[in-house]
Amino acid sequence: MTDIRHLETGPDLRLAYRHRPGRGPTILFLPGYMSDMEGGKATALDAWAESQGRAMLRFDYAGCGASDGAFDDQTLDGWRDDVLAMIDRVAEGPVVLVGSSMGGWLMLLAALARRERVAGLVGIAAAPDFTSWGFTGEQKLTILREGRLAEASPYGEAPYVTTRGFWESGERLCLLHADIAIDCPVRLLHGQADEDVPWRQSLALMDRLRSADVQAWLVKDGDHRLSRDQDIALLIATVNGLLEAL
Repeated sequence: MTDIRHLETGPDLRLAYRHRPGRGPTILFLPGYMSDMEGGKATALDAWAESQGRAMLRFDYAGCGASDGAFDDQTLDGWRDDVLAMIDRVAEGPVVLVGSSMGGWLMLLAALARRERVAGLVGIAAAPDFTSWGFTGEQKLTILREGRLAEASPYGEAPYVTTRGFWESGERLCLLHADIAIDCPVRLLHGQADEDVPWRQSLALMDRLRSADVQAWLVKDGDHRLSRDQDIALLIATVNGLLEAL
């Protein structure tokens, strides 16, 4: 495992990251909401990349994991800018973005902003526009009136928190209302037993992407995380196949 390093992106703000140079495009893993670079999919992909001598970069968004900042102060556009900082200042040459859940939204935003650098995309239960479809009307009113929504999380003891700042930034960055001008190869993985992000969202994304090279794999008994051994094997095979085709 590579050592944690830090990238200064603002006053009193450093992003924690692990980077290993290697052959081919750099694999850049983008975690989901309230997740970090030490998750099972990120570390498994990193271990595979090391075994293959491939370049790999994973990091924590501001306010998450080992990075500086308060979680409640973060926004989607701020995290997009964190991704761009990693592309611009740490990764070398072309990158393949692998985005899990919200990370799948960020990979699209980053690909639109850095068309010349992003060579391919792999989404795992990609969740673009979830601020629009992922909350009930009552939940949205709570966010707007109280500035914060805290709910029990099935993935840990910490509550699932959504702030008004994050929600409003998400609404400004929605993509699925129009064609998405991305032309690189895209691979989408989604579990049909996903209770957080409906699998049909990946098909809606597939329809909106301008690229002709888009493929989706549906896992009938797969949940949102897609972190079982067979799911990890599918992820690695998908990333490997995409890299070999570039």
